[in-house]
Amino acid sequence: MPTNPPVVCFVGRSNSGKTTLLEKLIRELKRRNYRVATIKHHTHAGVQIDQPGKDTWRHAQAGSDHVVIVAPDMVASIRRIEREPSLEEVAATIRDVDFILAEGFKRTGKLKVEVVRAARSAEPLCAEDELLALVTDVAIPYNVPQFGLDDVAGLADLMEGLL
Repeated sequence: MPTNPPVVCFVGRSNSGKTTLLEKLIRELKRRNYRVATIKHHTHAGVQIDQPGKDTWRHAQAGSDHVVIVAPDMVASIRRIEREPSLEEVAATIRDVDFILAEGFKRTGKLKVEVVRAARSAEPLCAEDELLALVTDVAIPYNVPQFGLDDVAGLADLMEGLL
C-alpha cells in the first residue's frame, strides 16, 4: 500500500532565495532518482498562468470552469474555484511521487524549511518549533539543522531521512 509522501514547505521573506533553493534541491533529488512534485502558493487572486491569445486562454476567457491541455509529454489543468484549497487538499491530489515540495504556505502545520538570507533579514519568520531546518548565511540560535545557501546535498540528505 503506498504511503503519503512527505510535504515540506519552503518559506522565507520575499527574494530570500526560496525558488533558487528549490530549483537546486529538485535537481539534486532527481539526481538521486526521486520523484518530486512542487506546489507554489500565490497570495493574490487573478494569477494568469496561461498565455493570452492561446487556445486554452481563450477557452477560459469564454467562461470554461475547467480547462485541460493534453500533450504527448504533459497534462496541465486550470480550474476556477470558489475558495482557496488547503495545502492538504492539493497534496492529496498528487500521486506517484516521493516528495511534495511547497513554496510558501507558511501558515500551515506542515514541515517547514526557512530560507534566511542576511541581505533580506537575519530574523526568521518562523518560531524554532515550526521548523524542520534553516537554510541561511547567518548564525541563528535555533536548535534545528542549519545548512548554507549552497548545501543542497546536505538538505537532500535531511529530506531522505523523512522517507
